[in-house]
Amino acid sequence: MEKRGRYSVCAAHELTPGRLKLVEVNGVEIGVTRVGDRVVAYRNVCPHQGAPVCRGRVGGTTLPSAPGEYVYGKQGQVLHCPWHGWQFDLATGMALSHAQRLATVPAEVDEGMVSVYI
Repeated sequence: MEKRGRYSVCAAHELTPGRLKLVEVNGVEIGVTRVGDRVVAYRNVCPHQGAPVCRGRVGGTTLPSAPGEYVYGKQGQVLHCPWHGWQFDLATGMALSHAQRLATVPAEVDEGMVSVYI
């Protein structure tokens, strides 16, 4: 992880899996959340058309399944862009149906505080 300027943005206990906490650092809006035992952070810009993606809902999505079946999963792990509905895996930042990804912001937890590096 390349470390640039380190900024503490919140206490780790403030993060809830399945919800993004929006923070601003030096004019850059960032969404921070927990995915499993990790903390991830993304710039609040959709790679599609620049929407404030971190203001979208976090939910699940349909999973690959047999014809005629409807299987829903990944609840709390998929970010849905509020403008056009693009879906992003919160664990990786990758779009589920396109070769695009969210801009990742390095983040870590140290002594109970979440820090980002920008």
